[in-house]
Amino acid sequence: MGVQSKEVIPPWGLAIAGASGAVLANALVYPLDIVKTRLQVQVKRKPTEVATTTNDRHYDGALHAIGCIIEDEGLAGLYSGMFGSLLGVASTNFAYFYWYSVVRTLYISRRAVAGPPSTAIELSLGAAAGALAQLFTIPIAVVTTRQQTQPKGEKKGMLETAREVINSEDGWTGLWRGMKASLVLVVNPAITYGAYQRLKDVIYPGRVALRPHEAFLLGAMSKSLATLATQPLIVAKVGLQSRPPPARMGKPFSSFLEVMKYIIDNEGPLGLFKGIGPQLLKGLLVQGFLMMTKERMELLFILLFRYVRKMRAEKLQKIAEFAAEKAKKVAPVMIK
Repeated sequence: MGVQSKEVIPPWGLAIAGASGAVLANALVYPLDIVKTRLQVQVKRKPTEVATTTNDRHYDGALHAIGCIIEDEGLAGLYSGMFGSLLGVASTNFAYFYWYSVVRTLYISRRAVAGPPSTAIELSLGAAAGALAQLFTIPIAVVTTRQQTQPKGEKKGMLETAREVINSEDGWTGLWRGMKASLVLVVNPAITYGAYQRLKDVIYPGRVALRPHEAFLLGAMSKSLATLATQPLIVAKVGLQSRPPPARMGKPFSSFLEVMKYIIDNEGPLGLFKGIGPQLLKGLLVQGFLMMTKERMELLFILLFRYVRKMRAEKLQKIAEFAAEKAKKVAPVMIK
């Protein structure tokens, strides 16, 4: 079934394959994204403080969070900000896979040693691609995080939320809040796709197309490793991009180190790993479905390119045959 011959897919093809897989995977598990975001922005409250909305409650875990969100906001609350999130997922993954393909192809074409790049090189290439992707897509992530943490009575659309960020904080630069943390977090996709590529080369050497379950397994394993390594930074980034907690009198955090210090002071070091359960589950499922879909899309592109080349060759052959037939008819006339 698998296409074993090595064929080159252009960067835009890999980008479309990666973005399609990411959108499908994130749409399937979107409620987990809401839950992990709410868990990561919450701060423990004093016993005297009364909770009035979902965002003011202190969730005891993922299941408790789901129950509270449904109770306060209905089933639709689990899909708050979904359009913006999927738009961000599509743009981020399109940019990431495009630049990853470009920098990896450029590196391989210019080096003298044959064989796949080392693990360190794979991580470096992934980090470079991730940094380029973040520069263009972080405003969507900021707006989406705000939408996911808005109280029930203050739900706004993407454009209105973006205007609120611009007007209430640092102007247009507010849309790039958490940029430093995001650039640091490029190690997450770098570890993910670097580990995926390395595992693929080791476990399935020479294979171009993987079976769906093989791609799912490698994607889940690589994302789990990346999430465990970068969870404190993920929590800090979400804290930077969300509304500041009431205890700070509405003052936004200025850096991800400040967020981490605030969490440690109020909740202890383990607070940096809050939401790790749904984060791991979401990452495992999303990356598994993403890589499974991406592998299928890449195979589809290969078959499509083969079909286009075949049709083009047949067309050229017909033109050549037609020209040859005309030449045969014209030749006797010219001789006379």
